[in-house]
Amino acid sequence: MRLTGGAVAFGLLLPGAAAWGSLGHITVAYLASNFVKEETATYFQELLRNDTEHYLAGVATWADSIRYTKWGQFTKNFHFIDAKDDPPTYCGVDFDRDCKEDGCVVSSIQNYTTQLLDSKLFPWRRNQAAKFVIHFVGDIHQPLHTENVARGGNGIEVKWERAELNLHHVWDSSIAEKMLGGIRRKPYEAAHTWAANLTSEIKTGKYMAESKFWAAGMDLDDPVATSLGWANESNAYVCSTVLPEGPVAIVGQQLAGEYFEKAAPVIEIQVARAGYRLAAWLDLIADRIRATSNTIGVGEL
Repeated sequence: MRLTGGAVAFGLLLPGAAAWGSLGHITVAYLASNFVKEETATYFQELLRNDTEHYLAGVATWADSIRYTKWGQFTKNFHFIDAKDDPPTYCGVDFDRDCKEDGCVVSSIQNYTTQLLDSKLFPWRRNQAAKFVIHFVGDIHQPLHTENVARGGNGIEVKWERAELNLHHVWDSSIAEKMLGGIRRKPYEAAHTWAANLTSEIKTGKYMAESKFWAAGMDLDDPVATSLGWANESNAYVCSTVLPEGPVAIVGQQLAGEYFEKAAPVIEIQVARAGYRLAAWLDLIADRIRATSNTIGVGEL
């Protein structure tokens, strides 16, 4: 199913946004909805029990909403991988070195992709796995979700217009919201519009040529290698754009001006890559399930 421009009762169809931030995750999900195969959309609509165009967007922030609950606290380290590098001198992610013993975003993409493909699991387990995959593919494309310095920037205080925020929040939410002129507490509508614009840029605009390579090397049989490639791509921006002069130099700096102008294109292309790759990953999953079961009927798996 593709996104449409018709009037949508967002407040009735979608859950409240959690506060990448909610805007980034929801945009990634809408963007993926624009690129998946029809058969993939049908499968995940049934699995997620939502036959509207919001079937991915409606669960995009679920993993954030449960991470601080008593039940979901086991997932707290699944949203990132802490690269123990030395920006801006050296940036790089090493799975064996950087993934915590109880997991990280790379191992989590592997784990929940494997669960999605396991026809012996109950549908509710695969439903849950799908929601994690949708979220974590978004997370791994946010540069500070692949960095150890100051807890991924959470411990670096900066200025943003008239507010004092931490650097991680700026990259999670502030830059994207400023790019869209403020979301006025309507992240789903803003994300829907942003995803439509990025879809056009990928299909016929500035990303048309390079997007053909965004899914290159994607291997459903090796999710660690696949997602580690995405993590290293994201992490490279920590040296070039997030902390170009190092973590000490950015403390207390005003980031809503020149820094924003350099960071905004990175946010845009990372959201575009995440949505496009999520679609390709979900297509691979649905194709594998069809090949092994000869049906996309969730209840029969």
